[in-house]
Amino acid sequence: MPRTQDKYRPEITHAGLSPTHPVQAVDEFNDRRDVEIPGESPLTLYVDEREIVTLMTIGAHPEALALGYLRNQRFIERLEQVKSVIVDHHTEAVHVTTFDGVEGWDEKLKKRTVTTGCGQGTVFSCTLDSLYTVQLPEITVRQSTIYQLLENVSGCNAIYRRAGAVHGCGLCEGTEIILYTEDVGRHNAADAISGYMWLNDIDGDHKIFYTTGRLTSEIVMKTAHMGIAVLLSRSGVTHMGLELAQELGVTMIARARGRHFLVYHGADNILFDAPPEKRASKSLR
Repeated sequence: MPRTQDKYRPEITHAGLSPTHPVQAVDEFNDRRDVEIPGESPLTLYVDEREIVTLMTIGAHPEALALGYLRNQRFIERLEQVKSVIVDHHTEAVHVTTFDGVEGWDEKLKKRTVTTGCGQGTVFSCTLDSLYTVQLPEITVRQSTIYQLLENVSGCNAIYRRAGAVHGCGLCEGTEIILYTEDVGRHNAADAISGYMWLNDIDGDHKIFYTTGRLTSEIVMKTAHMGIAVLLSRSGVTHMGLELAQELGVTMIARARGRHFLVYHGADNILFDAPPEKRASKSLR
């Protein structure tokens, strides 16, 4: 999707790393095999030279990851506040410089919650405080769209097929996959998508957020902050994730594989236009 020509973009590096690395392993026949494994590197985020957090990441989209993290944590509200995003792999750091600084850092960083995100995600109090000001769009999703999207997204997990050990997230509209990214943690992949949306002036209207990971409260928060009202996952949900989706009005579709899915919240927003044939239940013996 092309970005608006006059949309502001900060000075930014393009320092993505190779997502996988060749190694050797020994299989069950005691034969040596050449295989690939995903990268995992620390990336410390600095804002105006203040250290904020160290993220463990595959490193494929470090600039988008940094911006998405700051956006989803509500540390920075507008892209126009950002002067530059510079990644330096020698120091394992990404330096974000703003024009006028960020007010209230001590208050923003004072309270944090370690979440269930892979590699331990973090949610700060300012993220929670701004969550209930989000107005999500109304959207109806066709069952046939869900099936086609699941089929389309099955061909996107290139890193997982080559190396395993990663989660994938996709920004979708209808059956189109606008962006699909993989990382060692689903929260990192979600932040990278958020940063991409920010840089390319993409809003959350009529979008579906797909993830291979479970739908926790953290993923619901990140999706809501992106302005996306529909979550789709091949994995399950947590109770807190469901409660938050109910409060915010997020349509939550999970355990989605093949022709099966479960709508945990927002079934009224699903148009059941392609129901599969019901199988006769097996009698108990």
